[in-house]
Amino acid sequence: MLSYRHSFHAGNHADVLKHIVQTLIIESLKEKEKPFLYLDTHAGAGRYQLTNAHATRTGEYLEGIARLWQQEEVPELILPYLEAVGSLNTSDELRYYPGSPLLAAKLLREQDLLMLTELHPTDFPLLRTEFSRDKRVRVCREDGFGQLKSKLPPASRRGFALIDPPYELKQDYSAVVKGIVEGYKRFATGTYAIWYPVVHRQQIKRMLKELEATGIRKILQIELAVKPDSDQLGMTASGMIVINPPWKLASQMASILPWLHKTLVPEGTGHTLVEWVVPE
Repeated sequence: MLSYRHSFHAGNHADVLKHIVQTLIIESLKEKEKPFLYLDTHAGAGRYQLTNAHATRTGEYLEGIARLWQQEEVPELILPYLEAVGSLNTSDELRYYPGSPLLAAKLLREQDLLMLTELHPTDFPLLRTEFSRDKRVRVCREDGFGQLKSKLPPASRRGFALIDPPYELKQDYSAVVKGIVEGYKRFATGTYAIWYPVVHRQQIKRMLKELEATGIRKILQIELAVKPDSDQLGMTASGMIVINPPWKLASQMASILPWLHKTLVPEGTGHTLVEWVVPE
């Protein structure tokens, strides 16, 4: 199945959380001069127009990035993320939102490399066009999970892999764990960030247990819920599972999340979480 289109969901609360965590990891890696690889297993189209039919049909960005966009004062830690979004919007109007690969490209340096993978027949050409003039970027139409085996370790021995499949297939949850195991065998010092949606809580609990069973250490869970868990259709929360996180990430997200939850969920429903699944 390749029916999922992120253009319907771009800029929603899940994107905001995912991209803030992504930005903090990248900013941490940039503290050393040595280059690193950014690997995006499910890259999407690269950028999304928030005024097109897909985005306006769902309006999800209005309860996501639009709420941050309206704030006069924001935590300093999220300024690089908001500045990257702002660079796509030349006026005060919020028209475009960067997917994870374009956000990474905005943040990475000249010496860093980006490896982007996408299989969707519509999104792949858009992704390839978006980065056609960026010499730091390689765009592949291949299985994203397979890149964790074939593209690691990077020559620089420094790298960050973002894994955010659509989870339109139940086996994606197990495929994430298998992909992590393959990548970790080859590149145990890399940082791996797994995005997940909370639709059925039991699926997330199973995935966490499978990750624990791998024996991998330093696994951090970060979660933002906009509603209580439910057995009804729809995503109530999303999160990031980060393996080998930068040492500051847990404290950074613990400081950001209360403000982020209050801004995105003014009614106060849901919860936030920063917790070690497996400590060092």
